[in-house]
Amino acid sequence: MKAVRFHRFGGPEVLRYEDVERPDPVAGEVRIRVAATSFNSVDAGIRAGLLRGPVPVRLPHTPGIDVAGTVDALGPGTADVAVGDHVVGFLPMTAAGAAAEYVIAPAEALTGVPRQLSLTDVAALPLVGLTAWQAVFDHGNLTAGQRVLIIGAEGTIGGYAVQLAKEARAHVLATASPHRTTWVTAVGADEVVDRTLTGVTERVDLVLDFTPLSAYRMNALVSLIRDGGTLVSTTAERPVPGDGKRGVRGVGLRVRGDTDQLADLVARVGTGELFLDVAHRVALADLPALHARAMTTPLPGKVVVLAPRPGR
Repeated sequence: MKAVRFHRFGGPEVLRYEDVERPDPVAGEVRIRVAATSFNSVDAGIRAGLLRGPVPVRLPHTPGIDVAGTVDALGPGTADVAVGDHVVGFLPMTAAGAAAEYVIAPAEALTGVPRQLSLTDVAALPLVGLTAWQAVFDHGNLTAGQRVLIIGAEGTIGGYAVQLAKEARAHVLATASPHRTTWVTAVGADEVVDRTLTGVTERVDLVLDFTPLSAYRMNALVSLIRDGGTLVSTTAERPVPGDGKRGVRGVGLRVRGDTDQLADLVARVGTGELFLDVAHRVALADLPALHARAMTTPLPGKVVVLAPRPGR
């Protein structure tokens, strides 16, 4: 089968599109014929060797944390899934990823995909969707009537966070660059302000930060949060500030796999409650070039990576 792998850590040039042995599942695992994976910035960090502490991978390594495809084979005794099922999942970061024609996945990491949904596009959902869900609900504890400030709402995670917050009947204040204001409003933001936060003085119950901010700007956000509120950041390289005297919590979020949450997200896509954000689709053979592009130019949204069709 074809796969993209790297045999040493480094820049995009270490990625190889090559022939590898098709893997076989053991107990509790399934083999998936991959429809698509997607590009996430963490893939680049793992490839570069910047995450060898928290994400120790064995070389050669295949990237691709998100996967969507069709179950092709079952490990002995594996239940609750059948050959032919359409599935989507968030793969363990240390395991071989889905930038390949086939991938092994724990059965417990997968959830079903309704037949009316595009398997290739659903591959864009797991990591970013789960990050948004866990920021809004697990750590932010957002409820109806509260006010939330979403920094970086123009990005993929931020866009999902806006949609989930509106579904929770919260008031959403979002930051975005001028050319993305219309889109952020369309997905549900009640107010959109410039991403510099100029003129933002109103108090909110929750701040969600999806963009790298300086320590100074991060600390300034705490003053916008009401007593007992929360600041959640997915990008902070140091402890997220809070204010113990006012009961304001600072939370650094690291996404985790959760099939119940992923199933809920997929269901919302199926009912039209959640807009699936896919900006571009590229072939698996072009993944090294995509990594190179991401190093020099911000990608304009979520990119799905299509596996080769059988026989090609």
